[in-house]
Amino acid sequence: EPQFEGQTKAKLGNTEAKGFVQSVVNDQLGAWLEQNPGEGKEVIRKAQAAATARIAARKARDLARNRKGLLGGGGLPGKLRDCSSRNPEECEVFIVEGDSAGGSAVMGRENRIQAILPIRGKILNVEKARIDKVLANTEVQAIISALGTGVHEEFDLAKLRYHKIVLMADADVDGHHINTLLLTLLFRFMRPLIEAGHVYLAQPPLYRIKWNKPHEHEFVYSDAERDAMMRDGLEQGKKLPKDAPIQRYKGLGEMNADELWDTTLDPDQRVLLQVTLEDAAQADEIFSILMGEDVEQRRSFIQRNAKDVRFLDI
Repeated sequence: EPQFEGQTKAKLGNTEAKGFVQSVVNDQLGAWLEQNPGEGKEVIRKAQAAATARIAARKARDLARNRKGLLGGGGLPGKLRDCSSRNPEECEVFIVEGDSAGGSAVMGRENRIQAILPIRGKILNVEKARIDKVLANTEVQAIISALGTGVHEEFDLAKLRYHKIVLMADADVDGHHINTLLLTLLFRFMRPLIEAGHVYLAQPPLYRIKWNKPHEHEFVYSDAERDAMMRDGLEQGKKLPKDAPIQRYKGLGEMNADELWDTTLDPDQRVLLQVTLEDAAQADEIFSILMGEDVEQRRSFIQRNAKDVRFLDI
C-alpha cells in the first residue's frame, strides 16, 4: 500500500519503492548509454557542468556572506577615493587603470561630485570564470562594493551611488581590452546599469597641439583630426612653436592633474561615449562569442565583421 509523506502528499514514502525504481532506471539507462555512446557522453558532460556550477554557486553564496554583504553592496573598498556629495544624481565614479593615472585623477578631479576607483591591470574575464572565482577577485569586489547595487538577484538600482560610471583607460589596444573586460563584468552581473544609461567610456585625446600664443592649445582624438586642426590653424595665421609643438599622449599616466582635468574630467570639455544596449539578445551573443571559450566561433565572427570595423585597434 502506498504511503505518502507530508501534508501535500507529494512524495512517496515506501522504502521498497526506491529500490525498485532505481533497479528499473539503472537497467534501462545503462542499456541506452551502451547503444548511444555519443549522446551519453554529452549527457554526462552537461551533468558534470551543472554539478560544477551548483558547487560554485554555493561557494559564491558562502563567500558573499563572509565578505559582509558583498552581493548586497555593503561596505566601501579602501582604494576608493570617494566624493563628498551624497546625491547620486550628481555623482560620478571613474574606474581608472593604473596607480599613476589614478593619482593624477584624484588630484585633478572635482572632489565634491567625482570619485576615483583605481584598479590594477586587466580584471578577470568573467565570461570564462566560475562565479566563485569572480566574486573572490579583489578588483571585482572593489567595483561591486563601490557601486553599491549588488549583483544578479540581489541587484537594486535604487542603491546606485553614482549615476555616471565612467570607464577610463588608455586610448590603445590594452586600454580597449581593459574596457571590454569591465563592460563584460557590468553586462553579466549588473546589466541594468547599462540598460538605464549609467555607463560611459571616457575618450582621452591622442594629441595636444601647442600654438605660439601662451596657454593656447587644442586636444585632438585621431591622426586625421590632428592633421586637419593643424592645417586649419596655419591657414588662420596661427604659428607653431619650434620646441615640441605636438605632444603624443602614450597613456593617461603621462598626463598631470591639470591635463587630466582639461581632457577627461571637466564636464564642460570632456568627451564621453554612453554605452547602450539596443538589442540585449544580440549583445548577449556577442559577449559570449568574443569573451568566451570557443576560439573557432570567435575567429569566424571576426572574419565576418572585419570589413565593418571602424577602429582597428579596438
